[in-house]
Amino acid sequence: MKFFRNPNLTIAIFAIYTAVMYIILIPQNNEMSDTEIYVTVGVSIGVLALLWVLLRKREKLRQEREREMAQYKEERKNKASEEKGK
Repeated sequence: MKFFRNPNLTIAIFAIYTAVMYIILIPQNNEMSDTEIYVTVGVSIGVLALLWVLLRKREKLRQEREREMAQYKEERKNKASEEKGK
């Protein structure tokens, strides 16, 4: 699915989902203290940030791999045309 290959879009969707879940569920939960709520939200933000970094890294590696494959194909094409010319 090319739709989810953009790391910014993926993180935005997860961030919206997380925010909506907190808006809906935290006010209904009277058993959690304020500290637990802040820690939970902080951990969620940390996980989203880590996911964003990892997805960006994966995207850069994919682009580099595609560039190397295109370069390799071009080199093979040039080598084949040189051999035909001899």
